[in-house]
Amino acid sequence: MMKIIVCGAGNVGKSIVGYLVKGNNDIVVIDNNSRRLDEMGQEFDVLPVLGEASHPDILERAGAEDADLLLAVTNSDEVNMITCQIAHSLFNVPHKIARLDSEAFLNPLWETLYSDNHLPIDMIISPDIEIAQNILQILKYPGNSGVISVLQDEAAILTLKINENCPFLKTPIMHLSRVNPDLDFAVVNILRDGNCFVPEAYDTLEAGDEINILVRKKLIDETICGFGLDTPGNERLVIFGGSLIGRFIGRQVEHDDSVVSCKIIEENMDDARSLARELSHVVVIQGEMMSDVILNEANINHADASIAVTLDDKDNLLASMVASQNGVMTNITVVNTPSYNNLLFNIKNNILVDRSSITISKILKEIRKVKMIDAHVVSRGCGEVWEIKATEDSLCCGKKIGELNLRKFSRIFAIKRGDEFIYPLPTTDIEEGDILLLYVDSSDVRHVEKILS
Repeated sequence: MMKIIVCGAGNVGKSIVGYLVKGNNDIVVIDNNSRRLDEMGQEFDVLPVLGEASHPDILERAGAEDADLLLAVTNSDEVNMITCQIAHSLFNVPHKIARLDSEAFLNPLWETLYSDNHLPIDMIISPDIEIAQNILQILKYPGNSGVISVLQDEAAILTLKINENCPFLKTPIMHLSRVNPDLDFAVVNILRDGNCFVPEAYDTLEAGDEINILVRKKLIDETICGFGLDTPGNERLVIFGGSLIGRFIGRQVEHDDSVVSCKIIEENMDDARSLARELSHVVVIQGEMMSDVILNEANINHADASIAVTLDDKDNLLASMVASQNGVMTNITVVNTPSYNNLLFNIKNNILVDRSSITISKILKEIRKVKMIDAHVVSRGCGEVWEIKATEDSLCCGKKIGELNLRKFSRIFAIKRGDEFIYPLPTTDIEEGDILLLYVDSSDVRHVEKILS
């Protein structure tokens, strides 16, 4: 069991806590807003502490002297940095993670600032920027529902929604290569009717499945086409909400030659003016998002993709529904609350971006008891992908995969050995230097940790 202190009960803090409570963790949440704390306490089994996270007495009341990990994720970069400093200097908290959103603090020129000799921050996360980058990856490869880079960006975990036009329907997993020998991929897991599972050799794909597959980055477009999911490019964008996510996307696409037009709808006058001053090639429209006049001004009927990134799940849900009804082919929706997952999944052409999955992925290797290169949450929290290097002192090194006694919920689905990609069998040997890719079901984390730690 880990004792974890989460400072901040806003969207970021809530998304982190929502995932951490699934494990056997003792969680304390600090916030200066009693309403947010009450909501957090009603939804999750956590200990709420009211007060300023950067105050020593509040950290003491939260039990910082016994904490294994502190996550400072308030809306203030300065508060998060000071909180980490106090947690280090007064309470000797061993691991400290801070949320920093301002580019002034994220500039690579100042990376030496974050060390025990200066500001003792072990890891920096920028959830909104990570979400924006995830959305840009989705837009880059039309037809997919998610892209996670693995193996030093050489490959990706690609999320695809299978439809009735997929040529692989009713084909056993073991025979997929016979349908299209030119494709090279491995099926990681399948999400079907809300249930996530690792397919057996004779399992088949069905329309409505959401699958994760491993594919080399250079073959992503070819693979999407092979599944019958290729769509026209995302040249015309409409963004609902001028949040930090929308602002970051706007800055990136206004210099992207593949994007013909981008329009951001923002209801707040001050935020809209700020966006308009900052963005020179992106059109900023101030007004009610659901207004027919505003939607017509945004030319929603001719958009290729809509991106709903307001701070409210309900607004994002409604915006995606309206965009879909107006014929938009790709609708990307950011959500913070897992209870909306099924509703959003059933919206035609909708792509769900789960804030908690992306945020937790950045810190996952810090909370797992296995030494790993990287880790990612997949299938909206149903499972995780671990990237592990087999070293001389690894317990798995020199064994056959079948000897690890992994349960059916989890498996090693690929091995990178030099430049070679291996889709292993139970009889495959694990050699020193191999990079293993594992899918671990959320219910099986502790079991796999015991095997590999």
